[in-house]
Amino acid sequence: MTDKATGPLYATRALSEDTWDDFARLVEANNGVWGGCWCMGFHPEGVGRGHTAAGNREAKKAHVRARTVHQVLIYQGDQCVGWCQYGPPAELPNIKNPAACARGLTEPPDWRIGCIFTGKGHRREGVARAAVAGALAAIEDAGGGLVEAYPEQVDGRAPQQGAYLHTGPESLFAEFGFTRDRQIAKWRWVVQRRVGP
Repeated sequence: MTDKATGPLYATRALSEDTWDDFARLVEANNGVWGGCWCMGFHPEGVGRGHTAAGNREAKKAHVRARTVHQVLIYQGDQCVGWCQYGPPAELPNIKNPAACARGLTEPPDWRIGCIFTGKGHRREGVARAAVAGALAAIEDAGGGLVEAYPEQVDGRAPQQGAYLHTGPESLFAEFGFTRDRQIAKWRWVVQRRVGP
């Protein structure tokens, strides 16, 4: 998704039974991602108390088998280096600050962008940008609609040492034409963009 002048070329593939092993290798190489979430935080089962890394892995695999997951995987050559999770609200009901998110809601989204992840050793190389671009293309192919994301504001904020913005920085979404709709925490916003079919 880039050229020689700007960096590595990336390819996208959907998370499926065919790409599960690539996804699993990336997760396992990154401590199960945040200690074992396996990108289950936004799904109905959620993560946290009562959940284990092994249980989260099996729950994610069950979603893949049932085709109740939408996730664009980013490849550099044959290696999966990141992803962007997206899906309809029923598929990704667990968002942070849900009460604040509901306040001021005028139109329910057709799609949500959940987490964005870049594997260690590949950060600051445009993987997240390629992942969001891939998710938006997939949403357009699926008929489009109103897309919401929940990024963190980084402008005007001190750098967050050791923090990983799992929902992405607001500035990344602004590059894709998302605009602020409502604030849901001190540094977190609902941003929206309509994607055409």
